[in-house]
Amino acid sequence: MAIYVGVCRIELELDDNDSLKGKRSVVKSIIQKARNSFNVAMNEVEDMDVHTRAVLGASFVGNDKRVLDGVIAKLQDFIERECDAPLGDFQYSIEQFD
Repeated sequence: MAIYVGVCRIELELDDNDSLKGKRSVVKSIIQKARNSFNVAMNEVEDMDVHTRAVLGASFVGNDKRVLDGVIAKLQDFIERECDAPLGDFQYSIEQFD
């Protein structure tokens, strides 16, 4: 049986943000909501000291590639719809392990 691992890189544009404290608030909220809604491992992975941009990493594990594709698409829609910051870039990859 194959195991699939999905990995996402999510960039958020925080142009209206003027402090790291404000950035932390936005990022923390998104991460918590995504974890609760999608059972995803997620964390900020780049540009931690830049208050106008956030880069998040997310990962999923499952035994059905189609399910992972669907979950990743729903995560992207969720971030675009629920996030207080515009989505800058969204990249993902799914790898298979036998």
